[in-house]
Amino acid sequence: MNEEQLKYCKELAKKIRIHCLKMVCAGKSGHIGSMLSTADIYPVLYTSILNVDPKAPKKDDRDRFILSKGHGGAALLACLAELGYFPLEWLGRYYCDDGKLSGHISHHIPGVEFSTGSLGHGLPVACGMAMAAKQAGKKHRIFVMSSDGDLNEGSSWEAIMLAGQHHWDNVIMLVDYNRLQALGKSEDIIDLEPLIPKLEMFGWRAIEANGHDIEAVEATLKQVPLEAGKPTAIIFRTVKGKGVSFMENDYKWHYGGLTEELRDKAIREIEDAYAKEVAK
Repeated sequence: MNEEQLKYCKELAKKIRIHCLKMVCAGKSGHIGSMLSTADIYPVLYTSILNVDPKAPKKDDRDRFILSKGHGGAALLACLAELGYFPLEWLGRYYCDDGKLSGHISHHIPGVEFSTGSLGHGLPVACGMAMAAKQAGKKHRIFVMSSDGDLNEGSSWEAIMLAGQHHWDNVIMLVDYNRLQALGKSEDIIDLEPLIPKLEMFGWRAIEANGHDIEAVEATLKQVPLEAGKPTAIIFRTVKGKGVSFMENDYKWHYGGLTEELRDKAIREIEDAYAKEVAK
């Protein structure tokens, strides 16, 4: 990634975070912590990795991306809008009665492959898409964003076993591993560790990376060969509420709503941090 691309991705991540704060405040919704933890991954995924085109969102050979943690969908929607999949104005009516964007991700929106919300659905669907692609001799890949809570669901592990058994190397699972869930620390609810050895035992290739280091995100995603011989899981170590000091590592911001005052305070923090980063 050259300097210009890196700068663009950092700016896009900043925009995604600010959009999310405004969207959640306007819609009087929640899940802001889950959105902010993924904001550094989408810019890399959509500008450097996925074979997708906002001008042809349904082209046959496109890669598929499924957001299994559908409650964090505002971050993906913000990214898609910035890239031209639909008008930016739609973001302003997120989660509102007269808006086009629902609180959970919907396939009715350009660029969104599958409607999700209940955890544990994304990876099984991705496996079905992977099997269909293999049977049809197609080369596109299926990426799916999972999470701590997602991997508490039995359906996720059934899909993990199935993909490993059949060597569906066109499945790439990205785990937003922020170690927090709706009601507390993941280790206190259902501890996933040791996660990488578990995935490897089920026939997966598993690696980890810092989910907030844009260069590391790209380098790790580019490590995934087109024909790996087995499915790949990338465990992105992330921070819930990343970028806002009073939200970071606080599970209460899974559901917590935003006042206009807190929204503005959070936006100032993000803008100040970006300005300092650019000035280096």
